Amino acid sequence: MEIYRVAFFGHREVENHIYIEEKLLPIIEHLIKEHEYVEFLVGNDGEFDVLVASSVRKAKKLYRNDNSMLIWVMPYLKSQYLKNRIEYENYYDEIEICEKSSHTFYKDAFRIRNRKMIERSDLIIFYVEKDLGGAYESLKYAIKQNRSYINLAK
Repeated sequence: MEIYRVAFFGHREVENHIYIEEKLLPIIEHLIKEHEYVEFLVGNDGEFDVLVASSVRKAKKLYRNDNSMLIWVMPYLKSQYLKNRIEYENYYDEIEICEKSSHTFYKDAFRIRNRKMIERSDLIIFYVEKDLGGAYESLKYAIKQNRSYINLAK
């Protein structure tokens, strides 16, 4: 089976939630209709990540639910997961911890996790408006690695 992987990165705080969801849903619909199997890789680190996860779940209900997986990729084992394990396991199709980032200093863990997600993805979807922060650094890395990407903010 051919697996198509899509990673998402955006700012922790976003202003126009409706706009983002309106942009995400048709892209996700297209991906699940056009590919044999799709893995959607997302963090759980801010408003954009929450919008992405919600949009993927909505698209799976509306269009097709048998050929995709919503995966939360943690940089290290997080206490919020341990405290709410059942709820997270019911919400996400799979939860994983990035092996390489889990063994590093926590301030570097997000950058390492993001790079690993980019390296394993066929497409990266960004919501980057500002030229600063982790999402912006991830966008620069994706460009440097010559990865296919979409920036919803542009």
